Amino acid sequence: MFYPLAKKLMFACDAEWSHNFALGSLNKLAHSPFSLLWKQDLPVKPVTVAGIRFDNAVGLAAGLDKNAECIDAFGQMGFGFVEVGTVTPKPQLGNDKPRIFRLPASQAIINRMGFNNKGVDYLVENVKKAQYKGVLGINIGKNKDTPNEQGKDDYIHCMRKVYMHASYITVNISSPNTPGLRDLQFGDALLDLLNSIKNEQLDLQAKYDKYVPIFIKIAPDMDEIAVQQVAQTLLQSQMDGVVATNTTLERAAVAGQQHANEAGGLSGLPVKDKSTEVIRQLRAAVGKEMPIIGVGGIHDADSAIEKLQAGANLVQVYTGFIYQGPNLIKQIVTSL
Repeated sequence: MFYPLAKKLMFACDAEWSHNFALGSLNKLAHSPFSLLWKQDLPVKPVTVAGIRFDNAVGLAAGLDKNAECIDAFGQMGFGFVEVGTVTPKPQLGNDKPRIFRLPASQAIINRMGFNNKGVDYLVENVKKAQYKGVLGINIGKNKDTPNEQGKDDYIHCMRKVYMHASYITVNISSPNTPGLRDLQFGDALLDLLNSIKNEQLDLQAKYDKYVPIFIKIAPDMDEIAVQQVAQTLLQSQMDGVVATNTTLERAAVAGQQHANEAGGLSGLPVKDKSTEVIRQLRAAVGKEMPIIGVGGIHDADSAIEKLQAGANLVQVYTGFIYQGPNLIKQIVTSL
């Protein structure tokens, strides 16, 4: 397959340059004969979650295609669903470069991108142009310069913009790269945010006669008591599901490696067990009904199945996909 060679070339270059080059290539070539390099015809293994039918349980996590520029190419790879974003109301540059660091010995990445994106209007236009007919999640956030106490206004603004174009919407309150964002995961701040989002969801449902499920993306860096508290708030506010988990701030698993002390969120193999444990605790706390999308450290079929056995209904890949390419999707879907 072409990916090992492409990876070798890209890993010889700056991480963010490689990221942008890959996305640019996928965007330009998705409807050309070159798309045969990554197209995969995978078996349909349908699963229904939150009232949505997925062709298979393996999705692309948010963060890779922030601006929804490559939806068609990722759909061609055989993903059962694609999640784009995180997108904010206004375009923003994100944090200073360099801001992506590879840790190959651990199949890991540290990033401190900071919700760099071209804004929600640009994303919606790209979604409209896409030919992809599968399940599309849209991940929304708040702008860096928006105070937390006004954060719900940013989320609601994005909800209104993307509602009719999304199969489901993910509310990202767990990125470690926007100052103070994770404070929204707890206590009255979380309840107030989620109640506002629920009210807006119901208003939009009445307006458009369409119900779009809302998922909340949480961090792995919380103890069991905190997980239980978050779970109770999710239930109280009648959220439709949860994405577990985002990247971690812990570095114990990569101590001593080059770039290990860079600021940002650590993803990939080192977060696998932590993410799985949060899923297990969540499932116990929310009961059998609430959907969970499991993400974090999935690098082969066994690690995907581990997430499902811990209580996830669906899984998403990101860093494992960077290291292994489209074959990872095929490997997992075939094994399910």
